[in-house]
Amino acid sequence: MRVANDYYGILGVRRDAGPDEIKKAYRRLARELHPDVNPDPETQERFKEITQAYEVLSDPGKRQMYDLGADPFAQAGAGPGSGFGAGFPFSDIMDAFFGAGTAARGPRSRARRGRNATIRVELDLAECAFGTTRDLVVDTAVVCPSCSGEGTAPGTHPETCDVCRGRGEVSQVTRSFLGQVMTSRPCPGCGGFGTVIRRPCQECDGEGRVRTRRTIKVRIPAGVEDGTHIQLAGEGETGPGGGPAGDLFLEIVQRPHAIFERQGDDLHCTATIPMAAAALGATLKVQTLDGPADVDIRPGTQSGQAIPLYGQGTAHLNSSGRGDLVIHVTVETPTKLDSEQEALLRELAKLRGEESPPGKFAPGQQGFFSRLRDAFNGR
Repeated sequence: MRVANDYYGILGVRRDAGPDEIKKAYRRLARELHPDVNPDPETQERFKEITQAYEVLSDPGKRQMYDLGADPFAQAGAGPGSGFGAGFPFSDIMDAFFGAGTAARGPRSRARRGRNATIRVELDLAECAFGTTRDLVVDTAVVCPSCSGEGTAPGTHPETCDVCRGRGEVSQVTRSFLGQVMTSRPCPGCGGFGTVIRRPCQECDGEGRVRTRRTIKVRIPAGVEDGTHIQLAGEGETGPGGGPAGDLFLEIVQRPHAIFERQGDDLHCTATIPMAAAALGATLKVQTLDGPADVDIRPGTQSGQAIPLYGQGTAHLNSSGRGDLVIHVTVETPTKLDSEQEALLRELAKLRGEESPPGKFAPGQQGFFSRLRDAFNGR
């Protein structure tokens, strides 16, 4: 059974509960017992109890006095049963009830972080493979050189607000069925900043930043590909009030290559060779990213065969080594022969017994007549 003024028992928390646990317990009970939800008198008294318990346990000084057995309301000039005393931090309860968080009160800073920016950078395949350095022109916001981000005219500075006296908020005491409560809201005179700018800077109009075009040198690492994003910290827009700059993101766009197709870090290309070269073997000169290279075509090479050149692809991003270059061979059959060439081929066919080739068919390949027969049979 809960004893009178057992604040831990009223909120249903342990005596060693932390501030977050206490706030969570109060928020749960406040939603159930708030007078707007349960207007009966007994519920109103219960709501006053949990509010008084939260007032004590959420204040380190009052909680220490309560744990030592002293009256936590002695310094406030109110007894334990007086409910809300003058100057009661009602905004703390509103924060807990509505989930406003634990943001510190006081004047807001005019300086805020700037936005991030993204620009597209087009690169050739070789630049993506080996990396490069680019001078990029960026149109962005920078700190105003006239006021150095302060937003005021030269020789002037922000002045303390006459309405809130620099606190950034104003308070109002009202009376309700709960007693005397104090509410706070951002100061209408300064917008919550605590200071006002009487004479704004003419160059930035009080914002503390101006737009300009600047050039930055960027190193593109080896191994990037189409769609890669590179983050440059602090190279984005300067924030309002001269706040810290956001980040700049580079989106890599790889231009198509006339010969190579990229798949990951491997490169693929097609080489067409004559029928005789495929049968007898030959040395083929091919183009790679590193320059010309000789490739041995073995006798009997078939159309569709792949020849790998290890380590001739693009560099691995953020690691050592490179991918491969894969050459796909296509054997070209001659379409026009003169009489001498035709005679030689016929002699070769005769020697190889290929005047009437038997042909080879792969299983599972349905011919035209089979498909026609199935169509008539309704299959």
